[in-house]
Amino acid sequence: MKAEKGNTVKVHYTGTLNDGSVFDTSNGREPLEFTLGTGQVIPGFEEAIIGMELGEKKTITIPSKEAYGEYSEEKVFELPKQNFPPNIDEALGQTVQLGDSTGNVFLAKILEVTDEIVKMDTNHPLAGKDLTFEIELIEIN
Repeated sequence: MKAEKGNTVKVHYTGTLNDGSVFDTSNGREPLEFTLGTGQVIPGFEEAIIGMELGEKKTITIPSKEAYGEYSEEKVFELPKQNFPPNIDEALGQTVQLGDSTGNVFLAKILEVTDEIVKMDTNHPLAGKDLTFEIELIEIN
């Protein structure tokens, strides 16, 4: 039996960056469960599983454009410091959750805080990075 769109699958995986550092893994946790073809995981990960057989293991590298996209300078911006809570200085280097006027919520890493501005990066932390995954398909439904 091969995995195809519409199947719900369970996989164990380990994701690494080009330098070999692990950014995510299911080791020690329940396997990742999702339905193929529904966009629940990054496109390259989903494509890698389609056609795999039960029990099969593989290692794949997903280019950034099929993972979390290219890094975009357009997603780095500055806002007036007066728009933030007074303790924003303490958030330097951290990722914070922000909301816009339409109710959308997004994450931003605080890059710089001055007396006048807060510079933030809303790129996904893995944007612009090629991702390597070791995948084991352990269930197909």
